[in-house]
Amino acid sequence: MTTRTSQRKPKHPYIVRQKGVGGGKPIIAGTRMKVSQIVIYYEKMGYHPDEIVRAHPHLTLAQVHDALSYYYDHIEEIDRQIAEERQMVEELKQDHVSVLEQKRGHHSHLR
Repeated sequence: MTTRTSQRKPKHPYIVRQKGVGGGKPIIAGTRMKVSQIVIYYEKMGYHPDEIVRAHPHLTLAQVHDALSYYYDHIEEIDRQIAEERQMVEELKQDHVSVLEQKRGHHSHLR
């Protein structure tokens, strides 16, 4: 029995990269949801796949599981993306003082 490689399904059928969507990072096909976002929900926030689907009803359980499978096949790449995004957020926080912090700074003499 022989198998044809041209008939093989892609390893991650729900994951694509699209120029101009999600910064070209891996996303769930037909959505703007990045694989890294699914990983954050699952790995960092402790959501179960069915909870992720409840929070994002436009996703299917198969899509979420495929995103996690993609992550485990590309763990260094996705972890690097998460770290870069976290660093960018921290830099933005430092560069842009919140309105509340600005008000506190202006009224610090009232304490």
